[in-house]
Amino acid sequence: MNTISAFVIDCAAPDRLVTFYQKVLGGEVSSDPDFSSLNTGRMSLSFQRVDGYRPPAWPDGGKHAHLDLAVDDLQAAVDELVSLGASKPEHQPGGDGWVVLRDPEGHLFCVAQNS
Repeated sequence: MNTISAFVIDCAAPDRLVTFYQKVLGGEVSSDPDFSSLNTGRMSLSFQRVDGYRPPAWPDGGKHAHLDLAVDDLQAAVDELVSLGASKPEHQPGGDGWVVLRDPEGHLFCVAQNS
C-alpha cells in the first residue's frame, strides 16, 4: 500500500514556517537553511526554500493547495493563530463555519469548527 509521507510547501524562509506550524500543530522539527520538516506523527509537513517565492493571491482563483485545520473553538483558535503570526484576509467566504487565514509567508489555510 502506498502512503503520503510528506506535504511540501514552497516558501522563502523554511525555518520561519516550520516554527509557526510547530506552534500550531506540535511535532518534531528537523531543519537546515533550505529545507525544514515538521513530523506530526502520520506524515510530515515540510517547507523548501524557493528563490523569489511569491505567495498565492486571495481571493484569486489561481490559489495553490491549502491546509484545513479542525478545532473545537473556532474563535479561540483564530485568535491564537493570529497571535502566533497568521493574518486574516478581508475576503471570508466561510460564513460562521470556517475562517480563511494566511501563515506568516502568505500561504492560505482554513480553520473549521469540529462538528
